[in-house]
Amino acid sequence: MTVLDARDGFDVGDPALWESVGAAELAFLNAGVTTGVSDLTAVSDTAYSRIRGANLDGVVFGVRRLARVMEPGGSIVVTASLAGLAAMERDPLYTLTKHAVVGFVRSVAPQLEARGIRISAIAPGFADTPLVDGETRAAMEAAGFPLLSAAEVAAAAVRAAREAEPGAVWVVQPGREPVPFRFPNVPGPRTPEGKAGPPPL
Repeated sequence: MTVLDARDGFDVGDPALWESVGAAELAFLNAGVTTGVSDLTAVSDTAYSRIRGANLDGVVFGVRRLARVMEPGGSIVVTASLAGLAAMERDPLYTLTKHAVVGFVRSVAPQLEARGIRISAIAPGFADTPLVDGETRAAMEAAGFPLLSAAEVAAAAVRAAREAEPGAVWVVQPGREPVPFRFPNVPGPRTPEGKAGPPPL
């Protein structure tokens, strides 16, 4: 097993570093940061660049590299978040990046599947990691709301790698089995013939 950790100097937002990554049977793209700022007017350019680099560029560059070197039968699991499926006012930019991750995974899945590579995502709720600040942790404890353990998130990722349909996003919550999120259908256009459906993309 190879671990590439941002804390050890692997900047997931640097495309040049990804060129050193070789083939793998399973890749788990789990890097992520928050801004810790709810007021958009207070977000610095540096904070925006940092969250974009870790949460978006890291996924795009990582998936691009893996799509080039993975053998058929390989699997990629990306960590999104419940913030990728619902609004999270505490950090709008974190929510932005995780919505983008969900859309990217769903959209790129068919072309990876054609290469024999399955990609899916997990969308954990709040987990007991350094991303949960003291204020949030205290509020969760006061409300009796449990945090996921890192082990629970890792187990969900392994299960998704083995079982998830291409492009699926699995919700991971404390005390529940991971389940695929059911995306609602978008209403189609009205036509003179009365037909409706998704655009031919």
